[in-house]
Amino acid sequence: MFLLSLTYLVPFEEIEPLMAPHMTWVDTHYQNGTFLLSGRKVPRTGGILLARAASREAIEAIVAADPFTQADAVRYDIIEFTPTRVAPGANEAWLD
Repeated sequence: MFLLSLTYLVPFEEIEPLMAPHMTWVDTHYQNGTFLLSGRKVPRTGGILLARAASREAIEAIVAADPFTQADAVRYDIIEFTPTRVAPGANEAWLD
């Protein structure tokens, strides 16, 4: 499991034109089961994604394909972790 923390490196005015292609990229990874949840940081300096992938190399390849990354508009911090507990009612499949 991976926590992806992205930080904007450019003013938000330069992020806005990239938002639609970024969201298409996000939607693709929700559909294929890679992304489990996501959202904006508060204040809006970037975002957070919870993801699962077979390896760090796989998640790095996914991050490299983000239109934000390709435009050098963000920095990703990738934190790999092994979940061992989940709240009642949460999706137990996340522990796989």
